[in-house]
Amino acid sequence: MKVKGLRWWIIGLIALATIINYIDRQSLNVLWPQIGPELYPDKSEDELKEVFALISVIFVFSYALGQSIFGKIFDWIGTRLGFALSIGVWSIATALHAVARGVLSFGIFRSILGVAEAGNWPGAAKGNAEWFPTKERALAQGLFNSGAAIGGIIAIPLIGFLALHFSWQSIFIMVGLTGLLWLIPWIIIVKAPPKDHPWLTESERVYILSGQVSQDQDGVEGQDEGYNPSTWEMLSRKQSWGVIIASAMIDPIWWLFVFWIPTYLSEVYGMDVKGLIIFGWVPYVGAMLGAWFGGLLAQNRMKSGWTVDKTRKLVITLGCLIMLPSLLAMSNPGRPEMAVILMAIILFGFQTAIGNVQTLPSDFFGKKTVGTLSGFAGTAAKLAAAGLTYFVPWLTTGGNYTPVFVLGAGLALITMASIWVLCPKIEPLKPLTN
Repeated sequence: MKVKGLRWWIIGLIALATIINYIDRQSLNVLWPQIGPELYPDKSEDELKEVFALISVIFVFSYALGQSIFGKIFDWIGTRLGFALSIGVWSIATALHAVARGVLSFGIFRSILGVAEAGNWPGAAKGNAEWFPTKERALAQGLFNSGAAIGGIIAIPLIGFLALHFSWQSIFIMVGLTGLLWLIPWIIIVKAPPKDHPWLTESERVYILSGQVSQDQDGVEGQDEGYNPSTWEMLSRKQSWGVIIASAMIDPIWWLFVFWIPTYLSEVYGMDVKGLIIFGWVPYVGAMLGAWFGGLLAQNRMKSGWTVDKTRKLVITLGCLIMLPSLLAMSNPGRPEMAVILMAIILFGFQTAIGNVQTLPSDFFGKKTVGTLSGFAGTAAKLAAAGLTYFVPWLTTGGNYTPVFVLGAGLALITMASIWVLCPKIEPLKPLTN
């Protein structure tokens, strides 16, 4: 059996996994205004924010650790088994939230969830590098990243609706089962890499592999393994640090909204679950459109003859410049409608940029190194996000969120600087010579 456009089916499954990933992780964020007062009836709003921040920091630290662990795992056992392990464990961890009763139990289950969910990103970067030619990778990454946005769009109204009809314990079990069902088509469809997949048409196989010759290092026509240095040598290259620092600076902006949109709308505008169903999904529409826009813009520029270097820098810079004024405007957004619109613009800019940041490992290194660098970059990003999450209750005491949004604008500026300074030319690197 041959399947036309098999690479798009595979990136579609990865995007679906990302949707499930975000529904899983967003469940606690949406349900916390209900869970928190139930578990801690004597605590104030600021104290409940501190408890939620602690649980969230545990998740992000675990997520950071998981990025490096799963980056190596995907490079060792491959995309097919790596995703099966990652989503299988995180789905079980989500269902176990149903028996949590406080910070310790929530912390344990969020920790397992964080480690396992982290595999989605280095896995997607590796899958993208395996299944797509260079000129399509930004678009494929954008489609994958749109899964995070669609997950956000779905999660808040879906979990809010379920909260009106089911206990929070039942919701965690239902969401966890969804991920286990995803494993069935993944195991069936993703049988092997493009070189050996029996369902891949010969024309698509040639198109994919011939489009990856940018990683050729021996000057001979055809495909080789590319530049796959040791971990130490990889970290000695300033381009690797450009990727790591850019990831660490831009990612906390996303997590600021992932964790705190429900709490922000509840605290600043007094929204209940019904209000969140109406307003909470809007920012993620901007994220979804930004993921598509960033990928399509990069593909368009490359098709018109632009270099990878010029294209990546344009799209990343544009995304950061879109975020800057909207982050500053969030200091005084006025009505809730304007607040969620500004959030949508911020997440549009974020997703415009991040898809191209995440393709940088495959622009610089061979396939056997992509997962490792993506994992290190993801770890740095999540550690930075954990730091910001920890300080949000302190920065927003009394419901004043201005300091945290100004800090976000500064992070966008540093992201641009790291790409322009540490990645002077985005192209396949060659081995260091003595």
